[in-house]
Amino acid sequence: MPDTPVVIDLDPSLFGDREKIIATSGGFAVSAFRYRSAVAALRVENGAGTAVLLPFQGQQIWDATFLGRRLTMHSPFDEPQPAREYLRTYGAFFLHCGGTSMGNPGPTDTHPLHGELPNLPYQSAQLLFGSDDEGAYVDLTGAGRDTLAFHHDFVARPAIRIREGETAFEVSIEVENRAGKPLPFLYLAHINFRPIDGGVLVDTVRDDRADVAVRVPKLSSEERPEVIAYHKAIAADPAHHRTLRPGTPIQPELVLTMNAAAGEDGWAHALQRHPDGTADFVTYRPDELPYAVRWITRGPDQDALGIVLPATAPPDGLAAATANKQLVWIAPGASYRTSMRFGAVDKPSADLLEAAIGSIRGR
Repeated sequence: MPDTPVVIDLDPSLFGDREKIIATSGGFAVSAFRYRSAVAALRVENGAGTAVLLPFQGQQIWDATFLGRRLTMHSPFDEPQPAREYLRTYGAFFLHCGGTSMGNPGPTDTHPLHGELPNLPYQSAQLLFGSDDEGAYVDLTGAGRDTLAFHHDFVARPAIRIREGETAFEVSIEVENRAGKPLPFLYLAHINFRPIDGGVLVDTVRDDRADVAVRVPKLSSEERPEVIAYHKAIAADPAHHRTLRPGTPIQPELVLTMNAAAGEDGWAHALQRHPDGTADFVTYRPDELPYAVRWITRGPDQDALGIVLPATAPPDGLAAATANKQLVWIAPGASYRTSMRFGAVDKPSADLLEAAIGSIRGR
């Protein structure tokens, strides 16, 4: 039976230059520190690996290590920076994106890249230690409010759950509209794995030619021949992207928007199968997040794989989402909520997930 969790309010004064343990429970140890950039962080050890969370900046998962390997994308940033601008602090394993806008701004858009949520300042943050029928857990949660006069007023309340001995995250977010008028809302879960040479992407997309839309990048005539060849191959047959071939540069980035099917339980799954049989995975509900965005970039400065970035719309900016009637309207005083799971799994668990994917595709 679920118990009443123990709640620890996180005050910024807990976070100093020296890392210190602030809580232990069973197999959990949580320590607090500040990066040289002054960004506050929590290091959570759960007996199976380690995660670094940013309680006051976007409630991001900055880094994650499970199954003896780092899951997080490679980027030029070795630590988070105290910035709201998306590209001024870059490389987190997971961050919430969206708000009143989302995605790459289109030609007529004026909004910031990926909206207000990625580096939203949180006015409060808490750790919750508890247990339920699935075992012991620790949650990071909190509240961040974003207000612009004559435009919007919303509060985001995310939660990141890490279970004892597990190698995955359970993430949710609730966004409440505090304004007196409906809030047009967009959301994307930006989950940034490190791609593995020889990795194979498996998901519940039934037909790559019919259910995958490829964003065609702008390539100059001076682009390297292998880059041009790669993007031409994807445009001709989207299935070509499913094997991560060593030495293949993916610059500019590859962006796909996919139609993924759910199982009878309402959940869809996607994997990066590693050559050793283990996998990275994302599990989400298409009835909450109907667009499965895939994002890949490979090069010396950025090496990243968004196996699936579940979203309410393609990442093409506010104007496109408005024209295509893809906005989520949150009534005054009402809330939008979604949840997902992602992380790493060993070979037996990866086999079970791939079998579930095969069953969904075959329905």
